[in-house]
Amino acid sequence: MAKNNLPETPSSANLIQSGTFITGDIQSNGNIRIDGTLTGTVVAGGKVILGSTGSVEGDIKCINADIEGMVNGTIQVKELLSFKASAVVKGEIFTSKLAIEPGARFSGTCRMDNTPAVESQPAYAEEKSE
Repeated sequence: MAKNNLPETPSSANLIQSGTFITGDIQSNGNIRIDGTLTGTVVAGGKVILGSTGSVEGDIKCINADIEGMVNGTIQVKELLSFKASAVVKGEIFTSKLAIEPGARFSGTCRMDNTPAVESQPAYAEEKSE
């Protein structure tokens, strides 16, 4: 049998490419990678990855997040929130676990416990079940 040597890519991830500007709210049951600019709220049932060229002016709510770009708003992460060295974050964060690389900049407040805001799945995920 022949092996499939294709590189693994997250096929279920949504991608907002660099140079893309979106105004509005985004909701997804899966993962989202943002390399462009978003003004609005992101709610994901998986992981949010904000690339180094990405920026979010608004709130982020998800299970896990890797932040490399700029965020101005509230970040609510149920499990692990990771700020990479290039991250610039202003606002409030609510998470269970926080990892901050040297060089990352954060200005705001942080609460690390199981707050009601991050304990449950996003509301839209419950609405879709029939």
